[in-house]
Amino acid sequence: MPKPPASSASAATSIVCTGLGFTWPDGTPVLTDFQLAVGPGRTGLIGLNGSGKSTLLQLIAGELAPTAGSVRTVGEVGYLPQHAPLDTHLRVDQALGIAETRAALHAIEAGDAGEAHFDAVGDDWDVEERAHATLDLLGLSGIGLDRTIGEVSGGESVLLRLAALLLGRPDVLLLDEPTNNLDHAARRRLHDAVAAWSGVLLVVSHDRELLDRVDRIADLRGGEVHWYGGNFTAYEAALAAEQEAAERMVRVAEADVARQKRELADAHVKLARRVRYGNKMYAQKREPKIVMNARKREAQVSAGKHRIMHTERLKEARERLDEAAEAVRDDDEIRIDLPHTAVPPGRGVLTLRGLRTRYGTRADLEIRGPERIALTGRNGSGKTTLLRTLTGELPPDEGTAEVHVPHRFLPQRLDEVLDNDLTVVENVARYAPDATNNRIRARLARFLFKGARADQRAGTLSGGERFRASLAALMLAEPAPQLLLLDEPTNNLDMSSVRRLVTALHSYEGALLVVSHDPRFLHELSLTRWLTVESGQLTDTEPL
Repeated sequence: MPKPPASSASAATSIVCTGLGFTWPDGTPVLTDFQLAVGPGRTGLIGLNGSGKSTLLQLIAGELAPTAGSVRTVGEVGYLPQHAPLDTHLRVDQALGIAETRAALHAIEAGDAGEAHFDAVGDDWDVEERAHATLDLLGLSGIGLDRTIGEVSGGESVLLRLAALLLGRPDVLLLDEPTNNLDHAARRRLHDAVAAWSGVLLVVSHDRELLDRVDRIADLRGGEVHWYGGNFTAYEAALAAEQEAAERMVRVAEADVARQKRELADAHVKLARRVRYGNKMYAQKREPKIVMNARKREAQVSAGKHRIMHTERLKEARERLDEAAEAVRDDDEIRIDLPHTAVPPGRGVLTLRGLRTRYGTRADLEIRGPERIALTGRNGSGKTTLLRTLTGELPPDEGTAEVHVPHRFLPQRLDEVLDNDLTVVENVARYAPDATNNRIRARLARFLFKGARADQRAGTLSGGERFRASLAALMLAEPAPQLLLLDEPTNNLDMSSVRRLVTALHSYEGALLVVSHDPRFLHELSLTRWLTVESGQLTDTEPL
């Protein structure tokens, strides 16, 4: 197995996985005889969707029990999962885990000298000051400790969960896609918090800027971790060099296979010539029979050895080609060249007149033809509420929202699209009940669900696979959507999957309205218009 860099392999190793195995209850294997050693510093864990990154963090955090092997951690572990919604009725201090200490501190300050209060406070007399400092670090200074979670946005709740971990001062910090749902300002604050972290950090992310703040990259591929010193930019450079060398080796191996095939064919021709010559000499009886038989046996033995030698060389050349090809990464692409999604220029797609959403966003808007629009704004500004109002899921407080073409909405929470107990094929069939099983499977192949992969239950899929399955269900729905509304579609996607999504959306010919905090992703979509929600108003704006 590839060795970690020296800085990670020291005696101070804080995470050790030995012979680790994990299999889901339905028999789907995720990790087999897996080895990992992570030491002090910041480590970025990357890999294709479905490679087991989130499962690995859950195993290290103790959220899942391994089916084989062991996990050992040194010190206290703090874990921030991808999806951990907070109880909206909790106060902020409860979410931070300091409510009991804070209440005891206030009681002591009010003159109650009960021993239980002192036990609750312990040595944490500055808990409120530390809480406010941590919230300030994450840009949450405006959130009071007595507010309820229901009053904060989704992005702010992510930062609150991180604040709770930082206040707990864990020895090992595990973060799984922490920048999902964060606006640009919140992402920068989280980036700074990661850059300032001095303990052991293992972070799973597809956020390039965040990964440029780590000390090393651990690439989980083919059930093994491949280590790269430096940040993500350095990793990309090293990987590009690796891939160039791998592709060069494939070309060399292909040429060798072709040469060995020619030499084996030549050997067969030479053998046939010798046989014909020997038969001719035997028929003409030009030499004694005993001599001719001896020469025939000698020729057969020699030809057999020659043929075996060339056959072995060809086999070895093919093995070298297979080995070289395995080193070149698969780059399959999602294809959405589906009929009936095109929108003619000038055709009305969406009309908003005097609209006011439940949370006060006002909008007047008209979309015509296959426009491609970005919808931006800070966390809590009302973007998701606006999308759900456009789809008719939420009624407007005022005005009207009319969609004039078939449309589909891909929400942040994919559970709203997929039934975890159904297979990928069965989930798609819910949206296209008249389509035959063969037709659904043929179309699912465009979304990289081929053969047995299409029969996986949705509940066993990785975040990226769940996204592809959700996108397939909506895009293969009948009637075909001519307006696609996407809410933070790159959440939980690795870099390869984001590239696939961009390629897929380039081939989509309908109108597109996408909410995203990822400027790199938005700039790759060939957008025609940018809108922002700010101070309760939807307005046209300049690109990010």
